[in-house]
Amino acid sequence: VQLVESGGGLVQAGGSLGLSCAASGSIFSVISMGWYLLAPGKQRELVATTNSGGSTTYADSVKGRFTISRDNVMNTVYLQMNTLKPEDSAVYYCNAYIYTSTTAWSDYWGQGTQVTVSS
Repeated sequence: VQLVESGGGLVQAGGSLGLSCAASGSIFSVISMGWYLLAPGKQRELVATTNSGGSTTYADSVKGRFTISRDNVMNTVYLQMNTLKPEDSAVYYCNAYIYTSTTAWSDYWGQGTQVTVSS
């Protein structure tokens, strides 16, 4: 299984960016997909997650600014980030909890994509 991320980059404060992450491989089922961030000197933090039923969870710091969505057919998760702040700068990682015929339920991670917000 692979998670391939795209999007990210450099934007000015107040701007918007979109991230996407596609899961591929011998996937039987994807129960949840989401995004985490890792900022310098900090631990990895949850940004947002969504499950196969459409329920979503957001970190308090991004509520009202970020929107997570998912294409269950394409096993792809998106993160629309609006009104970005310099403190949103981090490496963003895609995460998925996937069932395969060989590994059963396992956590998978993307390679990470840098988001930099300039003030």
